[in-house]
Amino acid sequence: MNPGLHPKGYASYAQSPKTLGQMFFEVRAEGPPATIVSELRNAVHQTGASLPLIALKTQAEETSEALSFQRLFARLTTIFGLLALLLAMIGLYGTIAYAVTRRTHEIGIRMALGAKPTNVLGMVLRQGITITLIGVAFGVIATFGATRLISSMIFGVSPYDPLTFVAVAAILTIVALLACCIPARRAMKVDPMVALRYE
Repeated sequence: MNPGLHPKGYASYAQSPKTLGQMFFEVRAEGPPATIVSELRNAVHQTGASLPLIALKTQAEETSEALSFQRLFARLTTIFGLLALLLAMIGLYGTIAYAVTRRTHEIGIRMALGAKPTNVLGMVLRQGITITLIGVAFGVIATFGATRLISSMIFGVSPYDPLTFVAVAAILTIVALLACCIPARRAMKVDPMVALRYE
């Protein structure tokens, strides 16, 4: 049984006389359902010319209507999740870029003492990635704990989907690399004497 559909039971109409004004039928047919609509209308008309045929729907349409709220909730959750990921990327970039920019004076000293630009870039990237990996590790641990809260609200998807975990961690790591690389490359192009006077 689909978890989005309400449970249904079958009983004699004699048990519920108030519902005698309406009846529901399920028809199983081979081929596309649209091809038997006229046949169904003819069959109902032959049974009683005054009987109306209302709300003719396929099982797929019935299921789709029953799961409309769950689909809306899934779409909203996806949108909010993407917004949260975007905010995390912006925050991560801003934090690391600011930290690297603050080290312009140190970078100028290292370059004035003979450090090569590639060495300085490697140092900045190592430190930034180390911080990022520590944050990703704590985030994954916290996420495993939080999935227990949402496991009852999702259908057909595992809350421990490894592809999602790997994709998010990879995106945040790439953002951290860009956040380290862009300010560091900008700082390395500055004249060492200017960088030494940088506050």
